[in-house]
Amino acid sequence: MKELSVAKVYARSFLELGDEKKINIADEMIKLTEVINKSNDLENVLFLEVFTLEEKKNIFLEVAKKISLSQLSVEAITYLIDEKRIGLLPLIIKEIVVIDDERKGFIKGTIEGNAAQMDEALKAKIINFLKKKIGREPNLEYIQNTKISAGFKVTVEDLQLDASLDNQLEQFKQSILSE
Repeated sequence: MKELSVAKVYARSFLELGDEKKINIADEMIKLTEVINKSNDLENVLFLEVFTLEEKKNIFLEVAKKISLSQLSVEAITYLIDEKRIGLLPLIIKEIVVIDDERKGFIKGTIEGNAAQMDEALKAKIINFLKKKIGREPNLEYIQNTKISAGFKVTVEDLQLDASLDNQLEQFKQSILSE
């Protein structure tokens, strides 16, 4: 929990510095994440304690040069390496993306259902309903959940809509038992 709080502080700070210098930190951090995810060796160098701070910095600087990261991003990541906080980078990047999406008016959520794929027309209806309800455009990802008999569960931030058959049967059961 403490790490998440620290990551949020770093994320806000990096974004504010990026705003001041008119640099899109979120895009740069996404680009860096993609490069790290493609290379186990780079991930190992950055996040394992067996490498020295100098080795981590040297490798990172080479990667930063190749992917054309701004000086601000380079300094931010170098600072994390120097402070032995580089292990927080994935959490920081996640928070940067979340904050950036909120600024742009997007929110992320999930739709859970039993089917392997979701009907796009139904997904569009759910998105339109949520857009009217919360006033922002949700970016929804479909996840298959075999524990749901039929219907859907939609979760967006702290809002949960449960239109599953299981939930309806449970509500019916509770209404009968309470009489």
